Amino acid sequence: MIFDRVFLKFILVGLINTLAGSALMFLLYNIAGLGYWVSSAANYAAGSVLSFFLNKYFTFNTRQWPAFMVIAFAVNIAAAYFAAYGIAKPAVNMLLRQAPQNIRENTALVTGMCLFTGINYMGQRFVVFKGKTGG
Repeated sequence: MIFDRVFLKFILVGLINTLAGSALMFLLYNIAGLGYWVSSAANYAAGSVLSFFLNKYFTFNTRQWPAFMVIAFAVNIAAAYFAAYGIAKPAVNMLLRQAPQNIRENTALVTGMCLFTGINYMGQRFVVFKGKTGG
């Protein structure tokens, strides 16, 4: 079952990471003037370590430290990031081609966040922390 207590815990951890990471991402893009990829990458680089520990101990309730878990988590984050943001930007550019660039890229950043959440959850649930119930 995908939508259970573990899913709710994952969403709670995600909300915490999303609030902090989104603030950083939109500040870097809109205030600091950094580009789409740098701003979105900073969001996930900063949140990944926190996410690993919160999901490991709180969501999936595991104390194990196999090398596979750490490597799989890093690969999952990277794959989810590049897939989500790689899909979001061209899709939003195509749909909003008449909109100004900052509107298209801000919309793509939000779209990428949503895609990332789904892809990341599936990877963590069924690969990284496979078999952990999170009771």
